Amino acid sequence: MTTYYRDRDVVVTSSGVRMNGRELPLGELREVWHARGRRSWRTIAGRGALALAILLPVVIGALGIAVAFAIDASRSTTILLAGGGVLVGLLTLPVADVLLEQVDRSYDRGSRTREIWARTRHGDVLLLRTGDGARFGRIYRALQRALG
Repeated sequence: MTTYYRDRDVVVTSSGVRMNGRELPLGELREVWHARGRRSWRTIAGRGALALAILLPVVIGALGIAVAFAIDASRSTTILLAGGGVLVGLLTLPVADVLLEQVDRSYDRGSRTREIWARTRHGDVLLLRTGDGARFGRIYRALQRALG
């Protein structure tokens, strides 16, 4: 028996599948397909908030530099404002790296729920529903290999 995918909730082998608390032999699956659910606006808003958190300090730093050269101030005040703007921009880099990783993970998971359905002799059965796009892809490909 070959194992194509295994985690704590799902097992896909050359003899059958275990998903959503159901164990089905591969021979019982007449047809398998997937469906996409509605888009999660909460996920999309979270991505927007992360982008804003990255850009806001950069914009503030740029404004500090622009103000430093726009106003008629002493040389030390201009240097202080411009230096502060550059410092704020540079301090954003470590935080931006962490936030960009969160954005990447958000895109890996996806913004929709995904479902794997199967048709058996007893009717259509929901095998899996997940919001994790990467996990869904691994499971669905494993199921295709097992059925192929």
